[in-house]
Amino acid sequence: MYTLLVSIIFALLKVSSFFPDGEPEKKDTADIVIGIVEDGDTTIYKNLQEIVVIPEKEFSNPRDKRRYYRYVNKVKKVYPYAKLAGEMLREYEPRYLALESDKERRRMMKDLEQQLLDEYKDDLKRMTISEGRILLKLIDRETSRTSYTIIKDFRGGFSAFFWQGIARLFGGNLKSEYDPYGEDRVLEEIVMLIEIGYL
Repeated sequence: MYTLLVSIIFALLKVSSFFPDGEPEKKDTADIVIGIVEDGDTTIYKNLQEIVVIPEKEFSNPRDKRRYYRYVNKVKKVYPYAKLAGEMLREYEPRYLALESDKERRRMMKDLEQQLLDEYKDDLKRMTISEGRILLKLIDRETSRTSYTIIKDFRGGFSAFFWQGIARLFGGNLKSEYDPYGEDRVLEEIVMLIEIGYL
């Protein structure tokens, strides 16, 4: 009796997983599958969705574990701003370069800067220095350009030099490049986990 009950529950769960609302799922397109017949045996080739296997993170002591998860929280806080920076650069750079005079370019940068300050000033003021460093690295990751290069391209060499000096006072470096296989390996791992929805 118990075995029958377990079998019925298992069957219902299987059916409900195929039809979450009680109805078959309707597909707009059919899957295309390639089959190769060799010696009367058919081999099916189909692209499967990528599955990411993540080993459980091991820590040598509770302190390392706390430090790692504090770092994760900082990355999760600043990552949306880095994504926004990448999107804005892709959107506004062609417009900026299309403008003919320096006066129009300065006006565009001033308007954009004011718009960003109005919207994000309070959030950015609440960031810690370490979160700012992470943000600079992630901006480089999203734009494939260092913060120094971006400032130099849009505001000029003097502004880039000035802000590099300010960053150096706080232990930062606008010229440092994102290195996903070296110095920024842990940061890259965390970002990938965020992107796949694991964190």
